Amino acid sequence: MEGDSSPTAAVAGAASVDSVSDDFKSLSMENQNQNGDAVSQRREKLKLEQLKWDHSFVRELPGDPITDIIPREVLHACYTKVSPSAEVDNPQLVAWSDSVAELLDLDPRELERPDIPQIFSGASPLVGAMPYAQCYGGHQFGVWAGQLGDGRAITLGEVLNSRSQRWELQLKGAGKTPYGRYADGLAVLRSSIREFLCSEAMHNLGIPTTRALCLVTTGKYVTRDMFYDGNMKDEHGAIVCRVAQSFLRFGSYQIHAARDDFDLVRTLADYCIRHHFPHLENLRKSDSLSFTSGDGDDSVVDLTSNKYAAWAVEVAERTASLVANWQGIGFTHGVLNTDNMSVLGLTIDYGPFSFLDAFDPNYTPNTTDLPDRRYRFANQPDIGSWNVAQFVITLSTAGLIKENEATYAVERYGMKFMDNYQALMTKKLGLPKYNKQLISELLKNMAVDKVDYTNFFRLLSNVKSDPTVPEDKLLIPLKAVLLDIGKERRDAWTSWVKSYIQELSTRNISDEERKASMNSVNPKYILRNYLCQSAIDAAELGEFEEVRRLLRVMERPYDEQPGMEKYARLPPAWAYRPGVCMLSCSS
Repeated sequence: MEGDSSPTAAVAGAASVDSVSDDFKSLSMENQNQNGDAVSQRREKLKLEQLKWDHSFVRELPGDPITDIIPREVLHACYTKVSPSAEVDNPQLVAWSDSVAELLDLDPRELERPDIPQIFSGASPLVGAMPYAQCYGGHQFGVWAGQLGDGRAITLGEVLNSRSQRWELQLKGAGKTPYGRYADGLAVLRSSIREFLCSEAMHNLGIPTTRALCLVTTGKYVTRDMFYDGNMKDEHGAIVCRVAQSFLRFGSYQIHAARDDFDLVRTLADYCIRHHFPHLENLRKSDSLSFTSGDGDDSVVDLTSNKYAAWAVEVAERTASLVANWQGIGFTHGVLNTDNMSVLGLTIDYGPFSFLDAFDPNYTPNTTDLPDRRYRFANQPDIGSWNVAQFVITLSTAGLIKENEATYAVERYGMKFMDNYQALMTKKLGLPKYNKQLISELLKNMAVDKVDYTNFFRLLSNVKSDPTVPEDKLLIPLKAVLLDIGKERRDAWTSWVKSYIQELSTRNISDEERKASMNSVNPKYILRNYLCQSAIDAAELGEFEEVRRLLRVMERPYDEQPGMEKYARLPPAWAYRPGVCMLSCSS
């Protein structure tokens, strides 16, 4: 498990996604769960004390017999029981999500209670909770890092709602755990605001993600070196209550395989399948899940005969769909280590993330990543494949899947990614079918002229599918994003728009219908870094309304929202200063 090693040459070879590399290493998928989670009006609204806790993770998996928080190796265990320990002094509620409260059947009015800041800072115990920190490992920047784990995130437990959905509640920044590697277990307000807002923004964009119930300040200061340059600074402490159906990661399995604890890998896999992939428990031959592997020997992969293989393929496909979504929306995660990859295909662990402003395939929002730009925007599809390869290597090493099954899972990542990318890019441009040459030329032009990614696609829906439009009028719908370009570049764009209109004219729908369809996948509002920073600056002065206003805008990213147009503007000059356009992992 050290470094980039692989137990099989076949899997290592499949880890390279050259076929997934076109069009800036490729993109996207249809939006899922668009503003989903509709709540029945008849559902009972609960008080905090009435939440229905289950605690399957603690009940069904082996735990650490030691309960102290001294940093140490935790062996033969999936978690350590530990209570929140962050010091607080008059904590305050910054913001909350009504829609996440509804997921839990929690009455949103409960978040108005005066004791909420005490409860969600961990200072007052939440009735029914059974807190613990999870053990996991992972590859960081391609190198095996050994045990990592929840160094400052403490799960309170799992809540079952009236639809039998399982939701895990977790406090991030709540204090020390054995996995903290001598860190303080705390989080600062700037990173907590970013995580809270982006969790909800991504959900409303239709991208699978962990969610955020609420954000509180601790009233204490936390010392951080933002740029790792020796300049320490006291910052406001904060805690986010994160919510997900599970926080299991690729690294949750890697750590046990690295220790040759293969029985625990199987136990944890059985747990995940039982609770989160139950449709894989009783597959039948009639399900027709047999495929020919692409490794050259025409071997057949029968997913109905091995639930772990079927699971590996589904994890790979969910990951591919997720990364395709990121590429389509212009999102760069920034820290795609294997411990930051969810087995449920969720966006998880928001550190130095960013949505693209000026289109740059080589952009990375992570200052730590600057030397090699491993996690740059264009490289995310390949990194997703590499991470999936590490996951299936883990399952193969533990004896749960065969070599051809592992290879097939990685192959499926590449195929699923391209399918989803092509489908989404076709919708983003309103085309009748996928046109590789047209899209490749567009992305090349956008990169040359550093065109704003989000605003370009939103404006593109205003182009009319009329081949008779005079040449000198073709770029008028795009003039707000084609800034400061000379004659040569105007000619290049005019040529592209001509080709685009010609392609549109073969589609038998009205411009109005196409515009509505394109606007349903091309948002007007994204969580730009400078918008986050403005909200952070105000919050650090004790003014939280901008955080709440920004949350409301991001709840409807595809709508026009009259009066909120300023949130769709191009970044101002100050947005490109260090600490805004790029960040470190410090939080």
